[in-house]
Amino acid sequence: MNLSLELNADPDNLRNDFRSATPFPHVVMDRLFPDAELERILEVFPPPEDDSWQKFDSPREKKLGNLSRLLNADEAIVSFLVAMNAPPMLTFLENLTGIDGLIPDPYFGGGGLHQIVRGGFLKVHADFNWHPKLKLDRRLNMLIYLNKEWKEEYGGRLELWDRDLSAAKSILPVFNRTVVFSTTDFSYHGHPKPLSCPESMTRKSVSLYYYSNGRPDEEKSAPHDTLFLETPE
Repeated sequence: MNLSLELNADPDNLRNDFRSATPFPHVVMDRLFPDAELERILEVFPPPEDDSWQKFDSPREKKLGNLSRLLNADEAIVSFLVAMNAPPMLTFLENLTGIDGLIPDPYFGGGGLHQIVRGGFLKVHADFNWHPKLKLDRRLNMLIYLNKEWKEEYGGRLELWDRDLSAAKSILPVFNRTVVFSTTDFSYHGHPKPLSCPESMTRKSVSLYYYSNGRPDEEKSAPHDTLFLETPE
């Protein structure tokens, strides 16, 4: 199992971009990973009807995620997920963000593979801030998109929102596009508009979450679950 993948970006050159980005620290990287590595995952990505998916269907979210039996998945998926939690990836993210002592989630709680079918959505929210099992602070999200030939009219853009509840930036979820962003009580994001892709397509991604033992005082708050917002239509 390869624990170190070739990464096609220099984190030192992107650090200022990450820190100065609005509406909160983030960076968008295209072709961070070798295409062939993600194509292997795409080839074995479970279809929506696979019974390993957990289904979410509420006014706040309509998606498939948190693939059960994750480490019993295809070897290509397992190998990639393990590499995302290995020291080379952690070092890359530490250099990119300036957050020292990042800790991966070996349980992939809420992370792993995600998939959204036509009509699906995820309302704008700030993520849960505390890992109840590891007793750690959530600091970073990394989202890796796997969608080939994804067109603008399909929707599904990742939206990053300001504290005044306006959409400040949107990111098309195209193949081999990676988004890394800080997670605080004000890292509002989602894709609130239902997907309009063809029935034969889905919005596929890999989600990784990273933690630390403690966080800056100005970011501290009581442990909470996901905070969904009421946003303008």
